Amino acid sequence: MANLSTPIVPQLIVGLGNPGSKYDKTRHNVGFDVIEALARRWHVSLSEHRKFQGLFGEGLAPNRARMRLLKPTTYMNLSGQSIRAVTDWFKLPPESVLVIYDDMDLPVGRLRLRLSGSAGGQKGMKSAIAHLGTQDFPRLRLGIGNPKTANADKDTISHVLGQFSKAEAQIMAEVVALACDAIELSLKDGVAKAMSLYNNRDLSVPAEDPALADKT
Repeated sequence: MANLSTPIVPQLIVGLGNPGSKYDKTRHNVGFDVIEALARRWHVSLSEHRKFQGLFGEGLAPNRARMRLLKPTTYMNLSGQSIRAVTDWFKLPPESVLVIYDDMDLPVGRLRLRLSGSAGGQKGMKSAIAHLGTQDFPRLRLGIGNPKTANADKDTISHVLGQFSKAEAQIMAEVVALACDAIELSLKDGVAKAMSLYNNRDLSVPAEDPALADKT
């Protein structure tokens, strides 16, 4: 594990998802959505990079540091191949990689930033951990809710590969913007600082009810 006395600041930001129009805007592709939002904010052009097996772009983040954005095009369960190709090329340590992905254990409207941890059953993260050789790298999980039905395996697949409802999509637009804000703070002050300020934010609770909004 990296020395926590030194702030962990990402140098490569990866969004997990599946390539192709049929997966566009599905729950499983929220990592892609954040990368696209960052690319717009930072005026970074993403283009196909065969060596990296993904859509890749470089530019200057708000902290004026050179930042790299990656959307693997390997499909979710092989995402680690793409991530490892970039880290090897630029000689980046694992702790400099921030991975963004969906999480059914969090409700829509919540996000969770962590410095390390297990894959939690997420196949893209399993691949990332296997190819980086460690689970000690930061990750940002965005809640997509849970179908909570008896036919778990079948309904889980249809849930993660399905699209958000209209109401959920409105919340997710705010979540993606909040995720970008959290990432920009992590670049300025480190991931731990961003964790302390953003992990308890709940966009599913109406902002006009501060009593509810303060609950975690």
